[in-house]
Amino acid sequence: MFCFILIVMERKIIFSPGEYYHVYNRGVEKRKIFLEDRDYNRFLKMLFLANGSNPIVFKTVQGLPLDKLEPGERVVAIGAFVLMPNHFHILVKERVAGGLTNFMLKLTTGYAMYFNKKYERVGSLFQSRFKAEHVDDDDYLKYLFSYIHLNPIKIIESSWKETGITNIKKAEVFLNNYRYSSYPDYVAGYRPEKKILNLKEFPNYFENKHIFANFHKEWLVLKANYHQLSKGCPWIVDDYKK
Repeated sequence: MFCFILIVMERKIIFSPGEYYHVYNRGVEKRKIFLEDRDYNRFLKMLFLANGSNPIVFKTVQGLPLDKLEPGERVVAIGAFVLMPNHFHILVKERVAGGLTNFMLKLTTGYAMYFNKKYERVGSLFQSRFKAEHVDDDDYLKYLFSYIHLNPIKIIESSWKETGITNIKKAEVFLNNYRYSSYPDYVAGYRPEKKILNLKEFPNYFENKHIFANFHKEWLVLKANYHQLSKGCPWIVDDYKK
C-alpha cells in the first residue's frame, strides 16, 4: 500500500481507492453528540444510508429497518465502527475516488441537521472537519479492530487502559451488548446493523467469532501503558483520551 501526502490546511492525506483509513470526530467543545437511544439509532441509519450513491430522503425511510433499505452503490467499505457519547470511530476502505469524503460529508451533515433541529440549537456540531489516519501497515490495521471495539469499556471503567480491567467477564458482557458498535456483529447472531459492514473487503483476520473475541480479550487484559506498548507497536494511538 502507498501513502500519498499533501500539506493542505489540516488535511495531510489524499484519499485513494483501495486504501484503508481510520476516521473519527467528536462534538465541538467535547460536547455529547448522542443524548438518547434515538440519536444513536439515527446515526447508525445514516451510517448505512450515507454510504451509497442514492440521495437520502430520510422521511421516506424513517420507520424502516436497515435490512429494508437500499443506499445504492457503496462508496466505501466499513470494517468496524463505534459510537461513543461525544465521538465516533469508523474503519473504512475507499472504494471509489472521492467516496470517503462524500460519505463523511453526507453522514455528518445529515446527522448535524437532525441534531440541531431536534435540540433547537444552531452552529457546528462536530469539531472541525473529520480526522483521518491512513492505515498502511497490516499490524496496525488488525490492531484498529480492537482499538475501535474496546472504546466502550471507558463507559464502565474509565481508567482501564492505565490500571487494567478489574472484571474481565463484566467487560466482555458489556461489549457483547453494546448496540452502538460493530462488536456484536462479529460475536453474536444476525442483526440488521450488520448490513453496515462489508467485511469481504478487509483481510480475514478472524475466521470465527471465538478468534475475534479472544483477540479482543488479549488487548483487554493488558494494562495499556503506552510508553511500554509503543516500543513494539509504534502505531498504538489514543485519539480521544477521556
